[in-house]
Amino acid sequence: MAQTVFDGIDEVRAAVGRHLGHSEWTTVTQEQVQTFADATGDQQWIHVDVERATAESPFGGPIAHGYLTLALTNLFLPQVVDVQGISLGVNRGTGKIRFPAPVPVGSRLRAGVELVAVDDVAGGIDTTMVITVEREGSDKPVCVVESLSRYLA
Repeated sequence: MAQTVFDGIDEVRAAVGRHLGHSEWTTVTQEQVQTFADATGDQQWIHVDVERATAESPFGGPIAHGYLTLALTNLFLPQVVDVQGISLGVNRGTGKIRFPAPVPVGSRLRAGVELVAVDDVAGGIDTTMVITVEREGSDKPVCVVESLSRYLA
């Protein structure tokens, strides 16, 4: 993995339309799924009941929560992009989020990042990056999200 490093917001502006790279692979564990379930209260059996999910679910075993997969973008994005020479960078939210395919526990995931838009704001820029989370061995992404950030000079 080679991190894309920008020195200031002018370099970010110049990169619109570029694919910025991929994160490292990470494995989704049942422990992570259970911790997420405990933190959010989403104890649906397809996530936390290994025996039942293996016997009854159409996925053949437990799967990660979609929002756990989304949360992993906070792990992946800084592995791909580093904006230096700024006073502050903050998450502004998300645009469209999709979960095209499930994430079976034990899957290895990574994310690709594309910078699709930069808009000028007072003192800095707003960016839109499309983060595509992929599962090793699958042609279909497991999460695609428009990540919105603000960088102040």
